[in-house]
Amino acid sequence: MTTPLSRSEAKDQTRRRLIRAALAILDQEGEAGLSTVKVAKAAGIAQSSFYVHFKDMQDLLRVLAEEGGERLRGAMREARRKAREEPGDLRRHRETFRIPLEAICRHPELLRIQLRARHDPSSSLRDFAVRSAAAYRDHHAADLAALGYTADDERDRRRLEMIAEGINAATNALAIGHLEGRYPDLDECADILTALSRGALRLLRHESTGPRPAAPEAGE
Repeated sequence: MTTPLSRSEAKDQTRRRLIRAALAILDQEGEAGLSTVKVAKAAGIAQSSFYVHFKDMQDLLRVLAEEGGERLRGAMREARRKAREEPGDLRRHRETFRIPLEAICRHPELLRIQLRARHDPSSSLRDFAVRSAAAYRDHHAADLAALGYTADDERDRRRLEMIAEGINAATNALAIGHLEGRYPDLDECADILTALSRGALRLLRHESTGPRPAAPEAGE
C-alpha cells in the first residue's frame, strides 16, 4: 500500500514537475517557447498553481540555473580533486574540462540565458548571473591554489582569478562552438582547454618572484 504524501512532500513533487517541464521545453524550443501556460500544462497542473511555487517565469529560470550550477560546480570540484591525486593521469585532467563541456551541451539554453543576463543591466536575472559567474571563478581559483599556486599577495590572487575566469570563458566558447558544429569533436575541445590551462599555469610558475611549490602537470 502506497503511503500518502504529506502536504509539503506533495508541494515539492509539484515543484519538481514544473522544473522538469520547463527544462524540457527550454531544451526543445528555447527561451521563446516558455510560458506559464505551457509549463503548467506540461507539468499537468492548473496555470494558477504555477504561482504557488514560483513568482514568475524569471524566478523559475533562476532556479533552473541555480540548481544546475550547484550540481555542475560540485562535479567539477570532485574531478579536480581526483586530478590532483593522480597528477600524471592525463585522462583525469581532461575530465575536469569534459564535465562542464558536456553539461553545457546538454542544456545550452541555460548558458545562453545567463550570458545575456550578465551583460544586460535591465535583466531581472543579471545579479544572479553575475554571482554565478563569480562562484565558478572563485571555485576554480581555489582549486588552482590547492595545486600549489598559493595566493600570498594581491598580485597572485588576481592572476589566479584571471586564469580561472579565462579558462571558464574558453570552456563556454568551445562548448558553443561544438553546438554550432564548428568544433564537432568534444574530446578535441577538452584537449585544447587542457593545453590552455597548463600553459597559463606555467606562466605563473615562471614569473614567480619567490619560492613556490611546483604544480604537477598532467602527462608529465
